[in-house]
Amino acid sequence: MRRHEIDEKFKIAVFIDFDNIEIGVKSTLQREFDVEAVLDALKERGEIVTKIAYANWGRQDTFTRQLSEHAVQMVQRDPSPRGDKNGADINLALDALEMAFTHDHINAFAIVSGDSDFIALVNKLKQYDKRVFVVGGRAFTSTILQKNCHEFISYESVLMETPKHVPRVMSAPAAGQPQQSAPQQQRGGHRRPPPLELALAMPLVERALQVLERREVRPQLGLLKSTMLQLDSTFSERAYGAGSFTDFVEKLQKADLVNVTGGEGRYMIKRKGEMAAEQAAVAKPEEALTVLRDVLETHRLEIDNGAPADDLAAWVKEEQPDFDWKRYGFQEFGEMLNFAQDKSVVRVEPHEEKGLMVYLGAEFHPPAMPEAEIPSISDEQPTEEPAPTIAGQPMEKVTKARRPRRAKAASATGQSSASRRPRGTRRSTGAPRRARTAPSDAQPTE
Repeated sequence: MRRHEIDEKFKIAVFIDFDNIEIGVKSTLQREFDVEAVLDALKERGEIVTKIAYANWGRQDTFTRQLSEHAVQMVQRDPSPRGDKNGADINLALDALEMAFTHDHINAFAIVSGDSDFIALVNKLKQYDKRVFVVGGRAFTSTILQKNCHEFISYESVLMETPKHVPRVMSAPAAGQPQQSAPQQQRGGHRRPPPLELALAMPLVERALQVLERREVRPQLGLLKSTMLQLDSTFSERAYGAGSFTDFVEKLQKADLVNVTGGEGRYMIKRKGEMAAEQAAVAKPEEALTVLRDVLETHRLEIDNGAPADDLAAWVKEEQPDFDWKRYGFQEFGEMLNFAQDKSVVRVEPHEEKGLMVYLGAEFHPPAMPEAEIPSISDEQPTEEPAPTIAGQPMEKVTKARRPRRAKAASATGQSSASRRPRGTRRSTGAPRRARTAPSDAQPTE
């Protein structure tokens, strides 16, 4: 059995697709990208040996000082005149693969991006026995990329409750002044998303405990978490309001969802049996798309030209007041839109000023069926078909359109087919016609 990941010493190489992560964080959380928070989260998983960021730094000059303070190597990406959209992706993938081939001591790679184009790189690194972390926002990172890495680290989970640039002491609003609305507070991005219910994590916990039982392995804390990540790389205890996995298990124990024995640091987790299975029956994420499809169909004209995600969320609340996306495992509405995008229900494009813009996906715009081509027959160019085959005669092609013309011409000149001379008689040198006819059976007269 492979040695447990806690006992392994990861040497991590960090590759940052800066243009992608910066616009993703700005459009979904309305705040600036904090590279320090990402690096601190990766330091909890191993030692960072190299850090490389790719961007057009002429547009990102305000971040160069921040990256320099954290010793991040900045690679310039010069866009081509044709709009080299994937230039940074190609450079990042080539450098990561080269490092995997030439630096054997590096056994882990962290891809900081939400672009689904990196799925090929992730799979290739896994083939070379490298552990792959993906860091990105849940609202703009492809769910395909999230589920195919070893561990997905959501950017929302690494945020501090109170950012460094925000004062810790907030003055209370004066009397008579309205308090700041909830959407404005969420737009500021100063707080983590609301935690999910613990019951949503129970299907994964139950499955991981069953795997450990079949392996006849004692379900300790570290082994349980590694098994859960192996089954679902998107799991994070912080999504459920826990600061650590130990805190997460203690919350499960208080909610009477699992049995916990042993002391702190040596917890042993066991299933509750049928009661836990009943409590673990939660809605599946795919079921939330039914409500979303109905709202999209109702506002099809507005969304077909692009609508802000906040407007779509308001329409969902207006038409389905009892609908709560957190019941389906989504912390935020943008996270559900990201899931719907991978299912071709919508198409989401981040915008620096307008935030997330939502368009109808391929499901609402299926490709048109090609029209059947009708063969055209020209009167000027008649079609030809082979004449019937007769033994002893050469093959030749007969034109359909010429035969009626000959009959018409013959009737106009008053010539019958019987009185028409064969062409061979005109070129003859005086051979009698009788010689050309068949001999008669009648007796000659004397």
